[in-house]
Amino acid sequence: MTKTMILHDKKNNELIVPVRRAQNTNAKGARYPGFKPETLLLQKGSIRLKGYLPLPCEIILERDVPVKLRDGVTIYTDVFRPNDNKKHPAIMAMSPYGKEIGSQWLDDTPNHAGVPVNATSGLQKFEGPDPAYWVNHGYVIINPDVRGAYNSQGIILFFGSDYGRDGADIIEWAANQPWSNKKVSMSGNSWLAISQWFVAAQKPKHLTCIAPWEGLNDCYREIGTRGGVMMPEFIKMLSDSFASGENGGIEDCLTVMNTQPVMNAYWEDKEADLETISIPAYIVASYTNPIHTYGSIEGYRRISCREKWLRIHNTGEWDDYYNPEHVEDLRKFFDHYLKGLDNGWEKTPRVRLSVLNPGGKDIVNRAEKDFPLPQTEYKKLYLNSKEHSLSLENPQNESQVQYDSDKRNAKVIFRMRMSEDTEITGYQKLRLWVSALDHDDLDLKIKVEKRNKFGLKYSSSIGPGCEMAATGYIRVSLRDLDIKRSTEENPRQSMLKERKLNKGEIVPVDILIWPMGMLF
Repeated sequence: MTKTMILHDKKNNELIVPVRRAQNTNAKGARYPGFKPETLLLQKGSIRLKGYLPLPCEIILERDVPVKLRDGVTIYTDVFRPNDNKKHPAIMAMSPYGKEIGSQWLDDTPNHAGVPVNATSGLQKFEGPDPAYWVNHGYVIINPDVRGAYNSQGIILFFGSDYGRDGADIIEWAANQPWSNKKVSMSGNSWLAISQWFVAAQKPKHLTCIAPWEGLNDCYREIGTRGGVMMPEFIKMLSDSFASGENGGIEDCLTVMNTQPVMNAYWEDKEADLETISIPAYIVASYTNPIHTYGSIEGYRRISCREKWLRIHNTGEWDDYYNPEHVEDLRKFFDHYLKGLDNGWEKTPRVRLSVLNPGGKDIVNRAEKDFPLPQTEYKKLYLNSKEHSLSLENPQNESQVQYDSDKRNAKVIFRMRMSEDTEITGYQKLRLWVSALDHDDLDLKIKVEKRNKFGLKYSSSIGPGCEMAATGYIRVSLRDLDIKRSTEENPRQSMLKERKLNKGEIVPVDILIWPMGMLF
């Protein structure tokens, strides 16, 4: 018998969702330190883990503090705070990864993901703020095990409205603690950034600002599928890594992906209502992240607050997040909004972006007024199948090109040699007319990349899965566009129904290519 649970969408309608098992908290990969409600005084100068940073100050650590959510479920959180009797702002790092070392950890990544071991104290949860740094600067760090994670009651959720409501409950709990100055924010990258979009959309009273560092906000279009092409690998990897108690489990997105492949109430609830977010935000993005690029930039574009900043970097998500210069920059933002300091943050350029230049030197932190850049000049390029080229001139004669999809790495390439230095920064799309000769559907992957004068690729050391290219995907049967939300340069598929191809049928498709910034 399949285990199910009831979720609630944005309008509080019930959704029945399958549940899959999680690894047990006793499993080696869970790395659960056990349930230990206690209060500890961590001494200044002590070292949590070999090679990590000594603690710069005394820290009170309250472990496994119970927090009761709106439906009576109890979750447990660790709280790191200064050893004084003052009121402090709080920063929440929300994820199911564990409150310190858990199922995911930087030590598991090659070369520590580019983050020097001594850059942090080791107190931080995966992808979250380092309590040693923030407590030393007068902040409280809240690291909850979310619903279903480890000893917290319930089932682990894959975002959505109920997940956002859980986060709002924790924020309001934090604001009413004796150490709180009533101002709460959130921080962290990837899962911890995605959390911020869904929590902020619930508009909790004491959530003062957010700082999502590379985080998608539409689980269907940006991670479950791209353009309708199912991509279960990453979700499976995450699901297999999570740990839950004896009566817990994980929301089974994988089964839903197979049984409900087109847009419906379930998937609609997996898109955060960005337009409802009206608090200040410091948003970080990159062009090379395989799951977060589009959502991070759309988050900046679509939230309704005028006090929002975007920084697009040129490295990996983790080394950027823990870079000391960027940590200081984030503190300036938090000091301004959570402590009320008049520190000049509002003079920070609204957009600071990088432009990648494989084979040369990247542009970094160039100040701009907005994104997409107001000075953007959109141009149409045309495919020439006879010369396999891209051209500003529209070929006069109709032609076609084909490849055998049964052959590994089969593809067609169109090249354009730039006659002058050219920057492509912003959104792109590709319109094709396509036909599947022997099938009723096809998946396409599009890649726009820079090559050297010999036609060879440039290598990338940014991180796993990161391509020095802009990519787009489409499943042709899901080609229908959402007319209300599509623009010429930023098409959006409705995903409402499949329209299979008839034999020999030729159809137009508009393919979204994720934003890029590159100098040719």
